[in-house]
Amino acid sequence: MEIEKRLFDNLQEFFGFDTFKGDQEAIITNILQKKDTFVIMPTGGGKSICYQLPALMSEGTAIVISPLIALMKNQVDQLRSFGGDDSIAHFLNSSLNKSDITRVRQDVMAGKTKLLYVAPESLAKAENVEFLKLITVSFVAVDEAHCISEWGHDFRPEYRKIRSVINSIGSNIPVIALTATATPKVQSDIRKNLQMNDATLFKSSFNRPNLYYEVRPKRNVVKEIVRFIKNNTGKSGIIYCLSRKKVEEIAEVLNINGIRALPYHAGLDAKTRADTQDKFLMEDVEVIVATIAFGMGIDKPDVRYVIHHDIPKSMEGYYQETGRAGRDGGEGYCLAFYSEKDIEKLTKFMKDKPVSEREIGTQILKEVIDYSESSVCRRKQILHYFGENFDETGCNSMCDNCSSQQTHFDAEDSLLNVLKFIQEQGEKFDDHHIINVFMGQNNQPVSSYKHDTHPLFGSGKEHGVIYWKSLIRQAVLNNFLAKDIDHYGLLMLTESGRRFIENPYGIRFILNKPMEAATEDGGEEPAQQGGGAVDTQLLKMLKELRKKIAKQKGLPPFVVFQDPSLDEMCTHYPITIDELKQIHGVGAGKALKFGAQFVELIKQYVTENEIDRPQDLVIKGTANKSALKVSIIQNIDRKIGLEDIAHSKGITYEDLLKEVESIVNSGTKLNLGYFVDEIIDEDRQDEVFDYFRSAEIDSIDQALRDLGPEDYTYEEIQLMRIKFMSELGN
Repeated sequence: MEIEKRLFDNLQEFFGFDTFKGDQEAIITNILQKKDTFVIMPTGGGKSICYQLPALMSEGTAIVISPLIALMKNQVDQLRSFGGDDSIAHFLNSSLNKSDITRVRQDVMAGKTKLLYVAPESLAKAENVEFLKLITVSFVAVDEAHCISEWGHDFRPEYRKIRSVINSIGSNIPVIALTATATPKVQSDIRKNLQMNDATLFKSSFNRPNLYYEVRPKRNVVKEIVRFIKNNTGKSGIIYCLSRKKVEEIAEVLNINGIRALPYHAGLDAKTRADTQDKFLMEDVEVIVATIAFGMGIDKPDVRYVIHHDIPKSMEGYYQETGRAGRDGGEGYCLAFYSEKDIEKLTKFMKDKPVSEREIGTQILKEVIDYSESSVCRRKQILHYFGENFDETGCNSMCDNCSSQQTHFDAEDSLLNVLKFIQEQGEKFDDHHIINVFMGQNNQPVSSYKHDTHPLFGSGKEHGVIYWKSLIRQAVLNNFLAKDIDHYGLLMLTESGRRFIENPYGIRFILNKPMEAATEDGGEEPAQQGGGAVDTQLLKMLKELRKKIAKQKGLPPFVVFQDPSLDEMCTHYPITIDELKQIHGVGAGKALKFGAQFVELIKQYVTENEIDRPQDLVIKGTANKSALKVSIIQNIDRKIGLEDIAHSKGITYEDLLKEVESIVNSGTKLNLGYFVDEIIDEDRQDEVFDYFRSAEIDSIDQALRDLGPEDYTYEEIQLMRIKFMSELGN
């Protein structure tokens, strides 16, 4: 009773909470009784309090082992703000200088520090081990304990040494291990490695009922992402990408499209990363585009969506990253894009790894593929992966599979054949082998087991491969079969499977939908295909307006806006300057210089004709292209020759001129005089300028015919047209 009262007093006084969540109270009591404790609790379940509160109530200092510097800083800052005393919590890691370390040690020795956060690498350093021997250690908390296991999604070899360091610091020090993601296999690795087989296990359900899961084929992925964010304006979100390059690209595209986004990855310096986290927490940016390093321990409860631009390497990674959405119990949308090309890339990454690591990686990746391609309830699949059985009726249509039309099939006979085959031939085959046998696909393993002569060989050919994939996936999900992940994912009969063989009954499974093929590299459609047929009536009005403005300014009409830009305005109906900037060939300069009357006219036209504007957004140029453009502008400012720029960028001179044209046509002024003056003398320049001043269209071919191909080259007229557009239009 006394412990209980003290617990509630401290919870209220220090953290400001009135009640404990889930198992928190039982976990804390267990630690205060000096017992080893193993906590498996999903993201957002309140793991941190489980070791922070008993540390504050115990004599001595608790050592918290944590894998990320950002995570430690975040938690130490929080504890200091709760307690109002900077010495109550400290961290020891590579970010500290000598005088910082001295101060930390003094506070710990003086008994002021209740929690000391260390990285596993720092923990093993000889001078730190010697120091820790001098103090009273209340207990050791191993956070993100899945890092111990090679089957966990972010294995850290240093975690393997933790037990031997604890043994050298002192005897009978209680250990609490905590993780948000652990399959049964990873759980047993953690217990074994930390020598805590007798630890009390507290395992919460992995179900996050407020999260909606969706997997889409990777088609026009940038367009899909921008559209999704625009439909969720004002909400915070995280986008995960596998490579730093892709992170930078996507962040840039989002900003070009008017979305406040910042990149976050290990290639940025510590200060930039910390600033980015703070801006996200303070809502100065709405979206973080990140590699998987972002978000561990970031306490932002109102992230409303998590998007995976690339499918993650593991279900643990996917679960943990999606788990950063909706931690306050509110809306959380988890959208992942899937393509076989991504899987090929991930498989290539594993090529150079040692055989055992490659084998583990392959099994882990296979689960992600099965999850993405299956039409079964996503929630059921996630929970089954973590050893939890779930009835899909409890999903309440909170995943794309449960909320769409599903096709069922009678599975009794096929399931019986598969189970009997495994019973008779032994538990030494994976799903690929069994599908090959039933589909009649002969290969070396099939013939070496003489399965090409088995009566069932080819017996299921008429059903097709999707049918067999669906059947075997659900035989595992419904526990008729189990996968032995330690041994190449071989399929083993379970008790339920044996009972089914003895006493079969009618059972219906869900057929996978054929996955739409992803576009090349999840690429984008050419933007011009955007929004359907051109509105010819509006086009006529816009051309008249263009002519009027051109006349006032003494310019040819094509200098104001080119025809493709007008066509796009007549399919997307931009009614604000920001929307106009999204139209191809319209940069900020052109939009501000000529745009006001155009958007006014379009707005009036849309209202009068009650036009339902397409939600389909025009996505402004991809980021790698805009990075190239910025670089070209900088080089031209420095008066570098165009051939030299093309060479340094690894593109042809012709392609460079196309890029320069597109920059100028969008409204950016470029001073090309230094280059053009060297090639074309002044009189000839004047002649071409005069020609374009009175030309109806900006065709180079037409200009060449009119001015005489014997007097000018195509390149000279192209350069003069660029100079003309830049000087007169921008």
